[in-house]
Amino acid sequence: MSDFVSGFWSIYITVIVLVSVIGCGVLLWSQDHARSTPGMTMGHVWDETLEEYNNPLPNWWRWMFYITVAFSLAYLALYPGLGSYAGQLNWSSRGQYDKEIADANASYDPIFDGYLKQDLIAVAADPKAREMGRSLFLTYCAQCHGSDAKGAKGFPNLTDKDWLWGGEPGQIETTILDGRSGVMPPYGGNPDAVGGETGAREIASYVRSLSGLTYDSIKASQGKERFATVCAACHGLDGKGNQALGAPNLTDKTWLYGSSEATIVETITKGRSNSMPGHRDFLGAAKVHLLAAYVVGLGGSVQPATPPAAAVTVSPGNK
Repeated sequence: MSDFVSGFWSIYITVIVLVSVIGCGVLLWSQDHARSTPGMTMGHVWDETLEEYNNPLPNWWRWMFYITVAFSLAYLALYPGLGSYAGQLNWSSRGQYDKEIADANASYDPIFDGYLKQDLIAVAADPKAREMGRSLFLTYCAQCHGSDAKGAKGFPNLTDKDWLWGGEPGQIETTILDGRSGVMPPYGGNPDAVGGETGAREIASYVRSLSGLTYDSIKASQGKERFATVCAACHGLDGKGNQALGAPNLTDKTWLYGSSEATIVETITKGRSNSMPGHRDFLGAAKVHLLAAYVVGLGGSVQPATPPAAAVTVSPGNK
């Protein structure tokens, strides 16, 4: 009833419900006292011999109706059903949900917190942790990345080695916790930048040449200069991208939206906008840790770079 600003509607619903239930009881009572003559027909005949007799209802049937009316009144006294009246038990679907969540958290939080204290690589190697991570993935991530985590058009494949924002375990966990937002600006409305449709096709040919796809060599040579002017700031002069910006590598075989010339031209002229929502507040750090471990276990993560050993100067006197 919170959607209605006037108290009239609460009274309106209450009256309709009570009149309906009590009316059923009154109807039953009136039929109990109606005249009936066993063996007498009502004069209605179907299929030549099928007649309607004026017999009273069996007692078990009649009392079942009375019990139904009494149960309805008791239910309406205990539970919500009469407008804004909350019922004697003060039950609500929201309260029931909150209780179930609280009970589940009390049971599972100690388990999740135990894994949170472990290194991500160690959690990824634990079969039980991976199974829990898989359940979380299927519930919260599969809608975009697919149940096999291989993604779809516009949604990254999480099983390969290509990562927009970095594929080290810590970077994957940060992506799930805080989300990512990537924007490819549209250049279709700025012909001075890329040279209009013609310039976009030239850049597309050059981009296709970077990843070994078939291309128009004349267009590509013209598009190379445009690329250096417009695109290199994000994708680099070599086209290998920039994970700090989420700018994809244009020299490999991985394409988020497709590698055809028409698709690349569309990307240049109309731009792209992608957002990975953050789950820190929704799931909490412990569940995200399990999710990240599951993604790491899919085999596409990148091992953290080993920092070089510090140089040690040995003097002759120390030999």
